[in-house]
Amino acid sequence: MKDSSGTVIYVGKAKRLRNRLTSYFGGGVISSPKVAAMVSHVADFEYTVVGSESEALLLESNLIKRYQPHYNILLRDDKGYPYICITLNEPYPRVFKAFRPDASARRNGAAYYGPYMNSDCNGVLASINDIFPLKRCTRIFPRDIGKERPCLNYHIGKCMAPCLGTVSQSDYRAMIEQIVMFFDGKYDGIISDIRERMKSASDRLEFEQAGIMRDRIYALENVQKSQHVFLSIERDVDAIGLYSDAGETCVRKLELRQGRVVGSSTYFMNGDESEQRVILKSFLLQYYESASQIPPQILIPFAIDVDDADDTDVTEQLLSSRASHRVRLHVPERGELHDFEIMAQNNAREMMVRRILRGGGANADLEAPLRYLEKLMGVEEGSLHRAEAYDISNLGNDDICSGMCVFINGRADKQAYRLFKMKRVTSQDDFASMEETLERRFAHREEGFEYPDLILADGGIGQLNAIAGVVRTLPDTGKIKICGMVKNDRHKTAGIVFEDGRQISFEGRELKDEEISLLRFLTTVQNEVHRFALSYQHRLAGKRNIRYKLENISGIGPAKRKNLLAHFGTIKAVGDASAEVLAGCKGISEENAAAIYKYFHGE
Repeated sequence: MKDSSGTVIYVGKAKRLRNRLTSYFGGGVISSPKVAAMVSHVADFEYTVVGSESEALLLESNLIKRYQPHYNILLRDDKGYPYICITLNEPYPRVFKAFRPDASARRNGAAYYGPYMNSDCNGVLASINDIFPLKRCTRIFPRDIGKERPCLNYHIGKCMAPCLGTVSQSDYRAMIEQIVMFFDGKYDGIISDIRERMKSASDRLEFEQAGIMRDRIYALENVQKSQHVFLSIERDVDAIGLYSDAGETCVRKLELRQGRVVGSSTYFMNGDESEQRVILKSFLLQYYESASQIPPQILIPFAIDVDDADDTDVTEQLLSSRASHRVRLHVPERGELHDFEIMAQNNAREMMVRRILRGGGANADLEAPLRYLEKLMGVEEGSLHRAEAYDISNLGNDDICSGMCVFINGRADKQAYRLFKMKRVTSQDDFASMEETLERRFAHREEGFEYPDLILADGGIGQLNAIAGVVRTLPDTGKIKICGMVKNDRHKTAGIVFEDGRQISFEGRELKDEEISLLRFLTTVQNEVHRFALSYQHRLAGKRNIRYKLENISGIGPAKRKNLLAHFGTIKAVGDASAEVLAGCKGISEENAAAIYKYFHGE
């Protein structure tokens, strides 16, 4: 599909081209906002007929890679997550952290592993340097061989020192191949080789060299111990999890090698829950095109068949041809493989929560959503600096509390967070609880706790009006702006409503970059304040349940429970006390003391 300028904006395959085009241009209702937006820009199209579905899938993949169409799902690297590069295309390969794969280096044979979380990447590199005598200097070989003396790492057994000219390219590459095995999780082969070399050095009475080999084995075994042994049957499996929020989908890939989780990769792709099948299919085709290893089995959360096409079977064929062995896409329904797939999905959710809380990628402009809000509300640029949000949490009529989260210039300021346990409100009433929360919050203006410029209400126009009804009666609050964060039926942020009744929905249409930025910020605020209030409510419930545990004892009611806790301080101290000591507490008879002791210690 092409727009009026001739730019390719979408590439797709179809078993029945007439049906596909009719669905786009036949005058019917297009349910997908993204497809509707794409169709509105189509001015021309061209097509190619091929001999089979597998050929069509391959051609689709190649054309997407070539044209990078706007309306296709594209696998983009996040600059916030580094890779580890091994320059297998060089005579003496290097191993280093890279923040973006180089396409030309990859074509020439360089291998990239990741992307990793930054701390994970540093940990992997530290493990490699502990286990393998890898060169870490900036010298280029063979150009710099013999020009300088070897560094300290050579003398302590941490470097093979190819700079001496005594290490051949084949010997150095043999070590690099072990590092590749390390990334593939094949530790047993590496340990066997190092152990054999240690024994050989010992037989030659080279005990210092044997000690170095021993330390490398210890380091590698420590890496093994730190990794979660997931499957009782050793096998190589990848598991892919997806989670969507704020207009994006996180794809998290976990790597299982010989029964151990040895690596992970994280990608973020534009698209929501309705596009997850297309996103998953696109990820499989694009990621495994240049992956260093494709395992025999890839676990996925659901089949990728779309529009009655056998996409799962065809994708398996394409991946099998790339891997030179049979590759199976499997949706596990039970057992350890199912547990591993659930782990990947939970990981995807955690990575999405982290990304949303960061306001996007590593280079995201955290103030951009506030500037856009200023534009929408027609206020002076730079006037929205401090934003506050509140959420009520309770368990029926128990543990009624609220949380306040603060964002300064788009970034969470956790030192300014506050918690409120209701004092006046004794039954479940969110509006009354919010009223008490706001009155108590605005009664405090200590240093560093000034009034907000913006209040974000968790809910629609009803919650907004309830908050405004309290705030507008207080002094010096006229300049405070109030907005409501609207949720959909899946309890995810779907829009924003203003005090004048205007409402903007983020669903059912293609979003502009500034709208995506605002949606991500609102989602961050809504998720964070809900988490903060709910965690406090859980703590209160836990304390209440512990206190009421004493009332399960025959003869102990609320008054005696209070006396016991006032006297001993904690439930543990009550349980550790003897019957004689318990009887010394105010209001506790010898009969009560015997019952309490029996409750904690048995007959």
